[in-house]
Amino acid sequence: MPTSDGADGEKGAIRERIWDDLEDGGVARFPFPPHGRIPNFAGADEAADRLADQPEWAAAEAIKANPDAPQLPVRRRALREGKTVYMAVPRLREERCFLKLDPDVLEDYDAATTVSGSAEHGEQVGPEAVEEIDLIVSGSVAVTETGDRIGKGEGYSDLEYAVLRELGLVDESTTVATTIHDRQLLEEGISAGDHDVSMDLVVTPETVRRPEDGSQPEGIDWELLSEERLAEIPVLKRLRDARLEE
Repeated sequence: MPTSDGADGEKGAIRERIWDDLEDGGVARFPFPPHGRIPNFAGADEAADRLADQPEWAAAEAIKANPDAPQLPVRRRALREGKTVYMAVPRLREERCFLKLDPDVLEDYDAATTVSGSAEHGEQVGPEAVEEIDLIVSGSVAVTETGDRIGKGEGYSDLEYAVLRELGLVDESTTVATTIHDRQLLEEGISAGDHDVSMDLVVTPETVRRPEDGSQPEGIDWELLSEERLAEIPVLKRLRDARLEE
């Protein structure tokens, strides 16, 4: 945490299969190729609309979202509906490790919700300035019917959740959602770790699933983090030092 199984192992093989299938099936959308990233897909706008029809969305005032292309319409819709959007600074590499997109402050929602635009238009804040999160939207390469998620292999999405959980900004009741194409749904199960975040709400352009079997990590698994990783991510070092002082 972050961990990467790269191209090796069970998850790596599934990633390659899904990326190939999206590309070969004509489902992948810019940026190309879909490989090595959270893949954009035809129907991402429709999936965002379907997510916005769900009660978990309607009840949310603050959303933590990933920065990837397929969730761009989710971020834009959130701002247009008056929801505050938080995005993590890439690799959590700065002490102020979140970007706050405030719909009451921003003028150009389209610009502010792109990867580059969020850094330019968003307000960079530390964890202490983040409000309680009502809904998390994650990007996925693949998701099982039981809600187990495969990301692009770097582990930062799970780590961002763990940091928010450690700070009391999310809890077991906080819904974690993802928007994907139906081709990204897996019939087979995968080996999920204790640090892996489960999806409570899986939305495609055509369907909505609410897996019931998943449980969420209760915080940061410190045993998975090396001293090098702690040094690279200031918020982790601060949280670890605070625990040692208790």
